[in-house]
Amino acid sequence: MKARSYVSPLRAAGAEETRRVLIQAATNYLDEQPITKFSLDAVAKAAGVTRLTVYNQFGSRRGLLEAVLDEIATTGRVARVREAVESPDPTKGIERLVDIMCDFWESCPAIVRLHEASSLDPEFGAAIVERQELRRQAVGVLVKRASGKAALTAAHRAAIDLVSSLTSLPTYKTLAATQSSKAIRRLLKDACNDAVKRAIDSAT
Repeated sequence: MKARSYVSPLRAAGAEETRRVLIQAATNYLDEQPITKFSLDAVAKAAGVTRLTVYNQFGSRRGLLEAVLDEIATTGRVARVREAVESPDPTKGIERLVDIMCDFWESCPAIVRLHEASSLDPEFGAAIVERQELRRQAVGVLVKRASGKAALTAAHRAAIDLVSSLTSLPTYKTLAATQSSKAIRRLLKDACNDAVKRAIDSAT
């Protein structure tokens, strides 16, 4: 008879707490230290543990970075993008997406620094691009629903690219230099909906 594996609830809780502490230490490091020096060793030192402890939790620098990004997304409530995608009215869904992304850009200094570092570190850049693609996919669903078409035209795909760009951090930062949060949201909502309307009109 095969022996049953047993995992102590206390051990599991301890491992989860260790993971939480390490993610927080990594997030703090990214907030305060040069991002190019981010490593398993650096986070281990900041957390007061061995490198092996960090490695056992995340496996690699990229694994640790992904865990930090996931935690930032959870704290920033990015999962609400699903609410936007599932909105009965795709136009309202796009407006909801704008609000969700603006909330995120406004509330998370760490993600701003990570975006800024993406051009300096290929690993950071790849992780950021993957998450941008997830947002683009959400935009694609909304544009397709708004168009009512089974297949997207070149105009629709251009609208997806434009809305994805409009809801990105670089666009938000550019507008934030001169505009209030309320004004930015209004501008982005109008621009996104106008882009989608033009795409739909051109395809009819």
